[in-house]
Amino acid sequence: MPAKISLITVFEHGSLKIHNGGLNEAQLEALQQFHGEKGNPYYTLTHKGVKFKEYVGVIQVGKTTIEVLPKADQSFVENQDQAKWRKCLIDMLKAVGMFDIHAPSSSSLQIKANHILDLYFELFVHQIESLIHRGLIKKYRKTENNCNSLKGSLQFGKHLQHNLVHQERFFVRHTTYDTQHLLHQLLYKAILLIQGLNTKLDLQSKIKTLLLDFPEQIDLKVSEATFEKIIYNRKTAPYKSVIEIARLLLLNYHPDIAKGQNNVLALMFDMNLLWEQFVYVSLYKGFKKNHPNIRISTQTSKNFWQSTQGKRSFIRPDIVVIKDQDCVILDTKWKNLNGYHPSADDLQQMYVYHEYFAAQKVALIYPGIFEQIRGTYELKNPEEIEKECSVMAIDVNLDTTAWQKDIYNQVTAWSKWFI
Repeated sequence: MPAKISLITVFEHGSLKIHNGGLNEAQLEALQQFHGEKGNPYYTLTHKGVKFKEYVGVIQVGKTTIEVLPKADQSFVENQDQAKWRKCLIDMLKAVGMFDIHAPSSSSLQIKANHILDLYFELFVHQIESLIHRGLIKKYRKTENNCNSLKGSLQFGKHLQHNLVHQERFFVRHTTYDTQHLLHQLLYKAILLIQGLNTKLDLQSKIKTLLLDFPEQIDLKVSEATFEKIIYNRKTAPYKSVIEIARLLLLNYHPDIAKGQNNVLALMFDMNLLWEQFVYVSLYKGFKKNHPNIRISTQTSKNFWQSTQGKRSFIRPDIVVIKDQDCVILDTKWKNLNGYHPSADDLQQMYVYHEYFAAQKVALIYPGIFEQIRGTYELKNPEEIEKECSVMAIDVNLDTTAWQKDIYNQVTAWSKWFI
């Protein structure tokens, strides 16, 4: 039976403290150890607590799950607000491809009451079940062992070492065709990991069944380099999405070596990058359906500066949209302006994008509710073409399809290409 785990929910940029904030001393100590001397991008240490940054997701510390939710407005109604932003986060992750929910194996996922960690566990288990149902692939591998028959190549030195007494045996190196290979070793290690971390009784029985059905694998040390070795082909392509989940879980798990009681698993996502990808995917879908001649790209680089030593600096706007010879630049910001204008740094950055990409106009896109602000840059030469930089807000909508359509409609109306 999985251990009972308590859930603490906090919003981005929020704080947790000992006792009144929901943390105990052991949990704080585990978070401090995970933070380390070099720190991490998820939170900073404060007096008897932690303060979260712009990363959202789940951090499981021992028997406590800390859920960090996004928030881009000022309203706050405890339970309703948490449910709203939990759904918002999961829908955004689904939209940008972080959950492969369209796979047949995941059609029965129950996501309404789950936090992200439960959802990843459930998706992982469903996809492993699907692989077992269709049949686990086998691969050839080289093995060395003592056999009663001579096959493969005789390892003469080891043969003499092991078989001076048992002359009926042969120490050989030969080829074996079985399910013992890297893909299955990673999946088996991930199954064992979630068995210890899972808190849902119904899922725990499925995990136990998996361990009975899945062939036992040798243990291996996992690093980023382990996953870089994997090369997919037609035969192994069905493993790609489930290996990505295993990668996410295994590389973000930090065992408590000292006490073994407060292991840390952190699945955290940068809200700025998630908002950028969500806006990009929304526009890409809209243009592909309605205006396939429109080209849209994200993180397009251009040389900006080069030193005499040859080192270069680049500029990289979030989203570039091109129609024929015209171009518009979009930069996304996940923050609430609270009635203020954008910072001077952001406006200066947009001016550079305008200039270097010869853009028709540029815009900053924020979540929230306020009227679109149209502005122009003050030019020294009045004969220059006016450079427009707008600021637009797109309100969060719990209906993701409607939210994405709203993003597309606002951007296309602002561009004035289709009026």
